[in-house]
Amino acid sequence: MNVEARAGAVSKLARNLSLTNYFALGFGAMVGTGWVILMDDWLGRGGPLGAMLGFGIGGLVLLPVGYIYGQWVRRLPDAAGEAAYTAQVFSPMVSYLTGWIMLLAYFIVCPWEAVAVGKLAAYIFPQLDTLELYRVAGQPVFLPRLLLGAGVTLFLGFLNYRGIRGSATFQNWATSSVLIVFLILLLTSLGTGSPRNFHPLFSHAPPASILLTLQIVPYFLTGFESVPKAAEEAHPNFPPGDFFKAIVMALLVGAGFYVLAVGAVSYIAPWQSLLGKRFATAVAFQEAIRSVWLVRLIFAISLVALIQIFNANFVASTRMVFAFGRRGTLSPKFSTIHPRYLSPSVAILGVASCALVALLLGDAVLVPISEVGSLASSLGWFAACLSFFLVEKNTRLRFVSVLGILVSATFVSMKVLPVIPGHFSHAEWIALAIWLIAGFLLYRRPRAV
Repeated sequence: MNVEARAGAVSKLARNLSLTNYFALGFGAMVGTGWVILMDDWLGRGGPLGAMLGFGIGGLVLLPVGYIYGQWVRRLPDAAGEAAYTAQVFSPMVSYLTGWIMLLAYFIVCPWEAVAVGKLAAYIFPQLDTLELYRVAGQPVFLPRLLLGAGVTLFLGFLNYRGIRGSATFQNWATSSVLIVFLILLLTSLGTGSPRNFHPLFSHAPPASILLTLQIVPYFLTGFESVPKAAEEAHPNFPPGDFFKAIVMALLVGAGFYVLAVGAVSYIAPWQSLLGKRFATAVAFQEAIRSVWLVRLIFAISLVALIQIFNANFVASTRMVFAFGRRGTLSPKFSTIHPRYLSPSVAILGVASCALVALLLGDAVLVPISEVGSLASSLGWFAACLSFFLVEKNTRLRFVSVLGILVSATFVSMKVLPVIPGHFSHAEWIALAIWLIAGFLLYRRPRAV
């Protein structure tokens, strides 16, 4: 395989990122507040063991996909990611649409988290659920929560506008804080809980329990492939092989985090009593420990994790939009680099503005978003692995790419085949169609890069 790594030569973005920064970016892009906000859904899908196996199996089977991304990024360090990879073998339109679909997986996390910050804060400060402005799909939109989400969005936009160094420093701090507090919660669970709380081990028959969890794994483990999106900002002395190290570290630690989170919650409290409970993780520890400070710690670190995942996905989204502008498939204005901060300033302003508009949808945006994001991620993985298979001559590497193709195709089929429980609903198909139509309307004939 002979790919010319053009991006590094033409990019004028600041080059400051280290292996630690890339791990924090990849881990931060996949671990946010889902383990606090959606734990009751995970347990309802799989039960303790079913959910743990779903996340564990999902993380392991994605290793071939992660390996292919590691190969791609060291050969073609381009912020366009999947769009750049597929451009090696497919037409410009196919390349663009592949990147556009993958952009959806990152971008939709931004309004998701902007809405979730208000939802999380309202649990601590109920007065935020006042001054209802309107309703979307029956869900109220409250002014204080809207302002809080907008404030976080503007803060991250400002942080990234001023350069990748500040964003990376925040990401390192947030990741370290989340992991340290999570370790405290694990030790608390082990010292207080009981194996009896695990029973029954599955919420449905074992295969169905694992399958229902596997369906959401692509959304919650999307993030390891965010590392290539910032590849152009690596420190000048950064070893190319460390990209793969960062990807694997993020993938395995992220999957392990979710497995242990389900285990800790199920061990400390009877899991069936948590079904239908808001913030089931906090509820479980509160009922078992009767400690106000521990519950406050959970909510505090949840807010940190929320901003962490928001920031990581914001970085990945803006870098892809920047790369699309540079390739000419979106307006070239998006390729503008700030002369002082060396950040993709116009792309940052564009993504922040779109996130603020999507924020207006309120809680209604939380319902279908993980399902659409799962399909978008899986399609991006499939395209990256297929492109690698078509350009690679080495038999061993082609075999790994075949494994990646099969894994990602399986995840795609779980969302699109009507015979499989949990497949796409009409609302989710409509959301995906709207995104594709927007992509067609914004598409421009690419120029050479």
